[in-house]
Amino acid sequence: MATECPAVRRVQVAEHPRLLKLKEMFNSKFGSVPKFYVRAPGRVNIIGEHIDYCGYSVLPMAVEQDMLIAVEPVKTHVLQLANTNPLYPDFSTSANNIQIDKTKPLWHNYFLCGFKGIQEHFGLSDLTGMNCLVDGNIPPSSGLSSSSALVCCAGLVTLTVLGMNLSKVELAEICAKSERYIGTEGGGMDQSISFLAEEGTAKLIEFSPLRATDVKLPSGAVFVIANSCVEMNKAATSHFNIRVMECRLAAKLLAKHKSLPWKEVLRLEEVQAKLGISLEEMLLITEDALHPEPYSPEEICKCLGISLQELKTQILSPNTQDVLTFKLYQRAKHVYSEAARVLQFKKICEEAPDNVVQLLGELMNQSHRSCRDMYECSCPELDQLVDICRKFGAQGSRLTGAGWGGCTVSIVPAEKLSSFLANVHEAYYQRSNRSLAPEKQSLFATKPGGGALVFLEA
Repeated sequence: MATECPAVRRVQVAEHPRLLKLKEMFNSKFGSVPKFYVRAPGRVNIIGEHIDYCGYSVLPMAVEQDMLIAVEPVKTHVLQLANTNPLYPDFSTSANNIQIDKTKPLWHNYFLCGFKGIQEHFGLSDLTGMNCLVDGNIPPSSGLSSSSALVCCAGLVTLTVLGMNLSKVELAEICAKSERYIGTEGGGMDQSISFLAEEGTAKLIEFSPLRATDVKLPSGAVFVIANSCVEMNKAATSHFNIRVMECRLAAKLLAKHKSLPWKEVLRLEEVQAKLGISLEEMLLITEDALHPEPYSPEEICKCLGISLQELKTQILSPNTQDVLTFKLYQRAKHVYSEAARVLQFKKICEEAPDNVVQLLGELMNQSHRSCRDMYECSCPELDQLVDICRKFGAQGSRLTGAGWGGCTVSIVPAEKLSSFLANVHEAYYQRSNRSLAPEKQSLFATKPGGGALVFLEA
């Protein structure tokens, strides 16, 4: 798996309605036909929220919704991007002068992240241009990773145009790093599952070094995604990056408390690794070392023995330098407990006891509580949707993705699926009078899908 490249498949485009439609739209847009197509899937994170950027393992699966790009390399050095969705305007730029505006998370900037990541990895300056038509069916800003799927898709498009090879792991690492060009300090889960996913299995994704292990989900249960229809764009708001910084600060204060070289510590996992102790013990140290009251920048400086200027320039990211309070105790408690829940989830899947669905559901419920109360990344609509899902038969339900909107994921006994879908649809979508466009794909059962690949016309 570590050295495997993304698959290349020959397909009869005429037999695939979506590819055929994309080919026809491409032709009417650019007056030519695509040379190849690339897909990269979105994902649902089953458990392990906001812990990948702290160095901890997560447990996602790819969904069938994806980004699909039709591509034609051209002799000019111009990158022409178009989208099948009229909400996303055309964009063109020189392939050799990629500028990504962090202040505006426009759709084409995610493509440029993937393009630039590959360009910089190979140190290339004289790049060929291309015409690209993008078609995505992942609901945007829903916590199903539409933006990372576009970054990954663009990375694989660029690699294919260049005729170069990289393994799935290398691609995932490059795309995770390059998404930060847009200002999001993410951890790498989304890009990893987009490339490393395999049909029929969820994955435990571990970092440093990046690796993926199959996790067989119980056959008697179905995972159902429900969209709260509250949109949250990670790159457009500071919530996400503030949490990343709170975790970084908590790691430094915990390291200082235990007389570790705190200046080089960036992640909560590093503190545990350096101390060589269990997650349960880390929770006890957190109780001992950090207080529940929010920390001011001045108090953090006093704890670390540094100036306010050093805190702002050497530790905080540019968009978190003016934050007035940081909740370190709550964030560390969430991360260490959530990391333990991921490992328990995998263990229960492997042991498959009779009450497996109930046990996994309990872990998902605990995860949501921690996201809501300790990490404060939920919102009233997500909490309401989670309650409705549990009321109508989900053994467990939780927010998935960054939160503050987006989707929930629920584990539902297979025999209750049809009544669950009908009841949740009525209670959340109809009764609350949410006027929803069908493309929001409000409520659907999902199973683990495959990863990114290239299609060539047979």
